[in-house]
Amino acid sequence: MAVKFRDYYETLGVARDASEDQLKKAYRKLARKFHPDLNPGNKAAEERFKEINEAYEVLSDKDKRRRYDALGKDWKSGMDFTPPPGEESSRVHVGDLGDLGDLFSGGGRFSGFSDFFETLFGGRRPGGPGFASSARGGDVESEVAVTMEEAHRGTSRAVRIPLEEPCPECGGSGQKDKKACPACGGSGSRTRLESFTVNIPRGVQDGSIIRVPNKGGAGFGGGGRGDLYLRVHITPHERFRLKDGGDVELELPIAPWEAVLGGKVEVPTLDGPVEMRIPPNSQGGKTLRLKGKGLALPGGGRGDQYVRLKIVVPPKPTEKEVELLKKLASESAFNARRSWN
Repeated sequence: MAVKFRDYYETLGVARDASEDQLKKAYRKLARKFHPDLNPGNKAAEERFKEINEAYEVLSDKDKRRRYDALGKDWKSGMDFTPPPGEESSRVHVGDLGDLGDLFSGGGRFSGFSDFFETLFGGRRPGGPGFASSARGGDVESEVAVTMEEAHRGTSRAVRIPLEEPCPECGGSGQKDKKACPACGGSGSRTRLESFTVNIPRGVQDGSIIRVPNKGGAGFGGGGRGDLYLRVHITPHERFRLKDGGDVELELPIAPWEAVLGGKVEVPTLDGPVEMRIPPNSQGGKTLRLKGKGLALPGGGRGDQYVRLKIVVPPKPTEKEVELLKKLASESAFNARRSWN
């Protein structure tokens, strides 16, 4: 039996390649606007709400969306639709799922799907994304920047995020006194900045995610708030360079005589300066390791600090230094480019 084709993408006002987040955002906006509790006695809004839920039921489910998209040219033509051979045999019958009539607190007022949905999919189980009298708020993603020292020791951050919530003037309906709500312009929602403090744990890694429960988008119809997910970014340091696994690297300038003679030098670390021994006859670029002096790790322990030697010469040598260098040059048989020969 042929049934009238339904364009679910058009129902939600999204493109065919819409992402999950775009689908969810469009659904929440429309569901809030046409929710029966906000439009009592409005049959047109009730029918629109059913269409929105049916569209989201299909497009938010990867398998249903794949089967729907497979209709191909029928999606563009809007013609009556007869399911292809084999699809009917894979349907789940409503009778196998129990009573679908009591999906709302008011009983079976809004239950049931279109003939198109029933022909293609055969029914749904309670508790799916469609036909919800309330909905949890969406999750929110943001970023927080910390210094390497703050990541090493742990810190806290004041965070400000935009929060979309039902308009308090119209209760989320978008209408007031039978006109578009002047406070929200008829959108049914408003955006405000919310500020709160988030604890950044010791040993947090660059790119790691901190979940802050119940600090995401506002729900509607009594639904709870979503969660906030903060991606941590460790800002570049003037001396240390972050490596994998909590290791850090430092370039240490040394004088030519320190490289030749060796000796003990003071080296900065994330916990303050420590003393390190330079072996005699060290070449520029040589890397030494300070074990356990790197970044703190989330599960405990520390990374290592690697110290790369950089030989520097006096920028403005004194007359005495020039005299000594000339004497060294005349007495030394060293050829820095011997390996080229």
